[in-house]
Amino acid sequence: MNSRYFTLIVSLLMSALLGACANAPGSTPRDSLARIGQTQTLKLGYREDAKPFSFKGADGAPTGYSVELCKRVAHSLQSQLKLAKLDVQWIPVTATTRMQAVNDGSVDLECGTTSRTLSREQQVDFSNPIWVEGASFVALASSPIGRTLDLNGKRVGVIQGTTTEQVLQGLSARGIVPVFVTVQTHTDGIAAVRDGRADAYATDRLILVGEVTGGPAGATLRLSDDYLSMETYSLMMRRDPDLRLAVNRALAETYRSGEIVKVFRQSFPAGTAPSPLIEAVYVLNALPE
Repeated sequence: MNSRYFTLIVSLLMSALLGACANAPGSTPRDSLARIGQTQTLKLGYREDAKPFSFKGADGAPTGYSVELCKRVAHSLQSQLKLAKLDVQWIPVTATTRMQAVNDGSVDLECGTTSRTLSREQQVDFSNPIWVEGASFVALASSPIGRTLDLNGKRVGVIQGTTTEQVLQGLSARGIVPVFVTVQTHTDGIAAVRDGRADAYATDRLILVGEVTGGPAGATLRLSDDYLSMETYSLMMRRDPDLRLAVNRALAETYRSGEIVKVFRQSFPAGTAPSPLIEAVYVLNALPE
C-alpha cells in the first residue's frame, strides 16, 4: 500500500475514533450546553452574603434578585435543550473563589454581584447586564467620615480582588490614600466597622443599603451619599458563545415578557421601584429573537 494513502487512512480512522470517544455514552462533552444536556444537570454558583442579590435565606435556600433570574435561566435552558427534567445544583462561592469556580467547571453560571470588566473578560464570559450599581461606603453614625475625601488615611474594609478595591486604589490620583483592611465577606466588613477594626467598609451601594436598613447594625451605621464608581452586574460563565447566547435568550425573554417585574418585586422591599437607569437596562436588553 502506498505510504501516503496509508497515512491518510490512519489519520481518518484516528479522527473517527476520537469523535466517537468524545460522544460515547458516559463521556462528558466539552461544550457547556452539550454537557448540561447529557447530564441533565445545571450547576449554579451563588453568594451566601450578598443581600439582596444573592444570599442564603432563613430556610437555608439560595435567594435574592440574581438567584431569581438564574431560576428563570434554568427553566429556559431546560426548554431550549428540550429536556424532560433539569437538576439544578446550587453551589456557594465567594468573591475570591467565584472566577476559579467558573473556569474549572465547578459551576456553569455564577448568580451573584459580579461586575463586568474588560480585565475579567480576559478570563471569563458574561451575560448581558442584569443591574447597574455603584460602590459606596458606610461608617459609624457617630463618625465624622461621610464623604470620599474623609477616607484619606482611614482604615477602610474591602474584599480583596473586587472592583471596589481597584476603585479605592485609584483614589490615590486624587490624593486620597486609605489604609486597606482586608475582609472575606460583607458580613465581616460590617462587623469590622462595628467592632473598630475598620473606620469604614466599602462595597456595592445596594448591598450597603440592605445592611443599614436591616439587622442590628443598621442603627449604628451611616451610608455615604458619595458614589465611588458606577458598574454593571452580569451573570458570569466560562468562555462559550453557545452558552452565552442561551443565557442571553433567557434574560431577553424575562425582560420582554414583563417577568422581570415579578423578579424585582420579589427581591426588594415593598414600595421599591427600579430607577430610570435600571429600567433602561431592561428595555435595552429585551432583545427580539
